[in-house]
Amino acid sequence: MSCPVVELGAFSFSQQDQGPPGLLRARECPRVLSLSAEPFGACTFSARKSKQAFTLLASKKATRASRARALPFASLSLAQGLTPLPFASMTKALPAQEQEGKKKKKSIAEILEHARKRALAGGIPGMVAMALQVVTLMWLRTTINYQYRHGTSTMMALRTLYKDGGIPRFYQGMLPALIQGPLSRFGDTAANTGTLALLEDADMPPAFKTIAASLAAGCFRIFLMPVDALKTIMQVEGKQGIPSLLSKVKNGGPTVLYHGALAASAATFVGHYPWFAVYNTLNDMLPAYDELSKRLLRSAFIGFCSSFVSDCCSNSIRVIKTSKQASTVPITYTEVVKQVLEKEGVAGLMGRGLGTKLISNGMQGILFSVLWRLGQDYYAKKEKEKAAAEAADSKASKK
Repeated sequence: MSCPVVELGAFSFSQQDQGPPGLLRARECPRVLSLSAEPFGACTFSARKSKQAFTLLASKKATRASRARALPFASLSLAQGLTPLPFASMTKALPAQEQEGKKKKKSIAEILEHARKRALAGGIPGMVAMALQVVTLMWLRTTINYQYRHGTSTMMALRTLYKDGGIPRFYQGMLPALIQGPLSRFGDTAANTGTLALLEDADMPPAFKTIAASLAAGCFRIFLMPVDALKTIMQVEGKQGIPSLLSKVKNGGPTVLYHGALAASAATFVGHYPWFAVYNTLNDMLPAYDELSKRLLRSAFIGFCSSFVSDCCSNSIRVIKTSKQASTVPITYTEVVKQVLEKEGVAGLMGRGLGTKLISNGMQGILFSVLWRLGQDYYAKKEKEKAAAEAADSKASKK
């Protein structure tokens, strides 16, 4: 009974179960057999009319080790006179997946630089998209914050705000919104893309990576709290917003500008995580399209689904945050919750302004996703062109 035969080039090696080892023999039709057969035992190869013989021990253990290291699996050389002639060399290469896993580890500096570029690529388009949203959807955001603070219906809030100053009343706080909105969205998108890039080689589930991105986004929101406080109180109180905020600072000190920071961070985390979890999941599951109209429709659908889930998860926290932040006097979180529960109960705490929020953020999510995708495509194209130009210049300088 014959063991597996391994052939390379015009020669073959064989081992018999009994008797002397097979001799080296030429084949008329060279072919190579797979090395996936059982490893050899102890094999001796000899060449006719040669004074040298070579012995190779290829045990199962040695075979596994050679596969792991991608070292030569077997080698043999023939001697003719005093000059050795290379004869055969066989290497068991690693599978493609294992080779990818053996890639050289990036340094900390390379990881941070990669994360910075990815953050800018995601954050700058997000910043531009949010600036356009502020201009187009500011009136709905003002209505939502008014509802969060006072707990009226959507139509009642719209009528009250219009009576208080007409259409310009809906745009109270526009300037701080143009600062806070784009910067906060930059932080959200930069945290998502940057953190995912930073943890790209980390061995952890995507959900944990998104949690890390959400925590980073929540911390960034605290930095913007003074601007957010000015915007919110102007939306809720109108022309009396700035005097009310100055009086509040006078009585409670500059720390009142950070009232609601804890709730804002929690709301950002609770809203950010499901938004990007849904976005990242649907973005991976849904087929990609090259046609612009289909690509934008796909982004719009993903954005709407992401916003719907995010709003339902974070609405109650935003009610608490806005009520504390827009109060004309310092107030604790416990007092805020008691006030809301006494007025509207649990339904008010969970659902105050939610209907308007879903409409607003649905439109906002669609607009943001479409504009963000367009911005990312444009930014990526520019970066690719820049890299190609730099490579061409480098190649020309070497010549």
